[in-house]
Amino acid sequence: MRVVVGLRNPGAEYQGTRHNVGEEVVARVVERAGETFSRGPSRLRAMIARSGTGDDSSMFVVPSTYMNQSGSAIRAVLDYHKVSAQDLLVVHDDIDLDFGRLRLQVGGGSGGHNGIRSLEQALGTNEFSRLKIGVGRPPGSVDPAHFVLRPFSGSERPEADLMVEDAADVVERWLSDRQRAQEEAAHRGRDV
Repeated sequence: MRVVVGLRNPGAEYQGTRHNVGEEVVARVVERAGETFSRGPSRLRAMIARSGTGDDSSMFVVPSTYMNQSGSAIRAVLDYHKVSAQDLLVVHDDIDLDFGRLRLQVGGGSGGHNGIRSLEQALGTNEFSRLKIGVGRPPGSVDPAHFVLRPFSGSERPEADLMVEDAADVVERWLSDRQRAQEEAAHRGRDV
């Protein structure tokens, strides 16, 4: 089984923010598959959707915890379903990546992302796949923590919607061909 996680902060006030773009991507993949999220078992603090059967099964997860505590929720899902970190893809925002760009990689540091830091601590490894969604750098002296909690601007939203679609394509490709998915992600946004 493969597990795809979209990082987010729960709550209506965070919908549409840069920090929740990972959830948007995973929700789009689930919608395309004709599936829906439901609560997982009570000990799992997450919403879960499934697709496929047997060796071709995938699970899509959005933690019900806040971003900086998402590691324990994701660890619980992996332990419960006996899935290794090598079969985990985490989709998240990245302020060090230009707006509109995507990057798929295995391992690496947290880059100051509290959700990734929490996950690395909970799993005891950084050897999992991550799809980084470029949300751009905060302008001027804007605090990055405040910047990622803002929604995309009206002029950015159409491009953000296209980026979510392209990122959903990359997630779908990752489920069957990780190398090709990495190539597709690298190509996205080069002419944005």
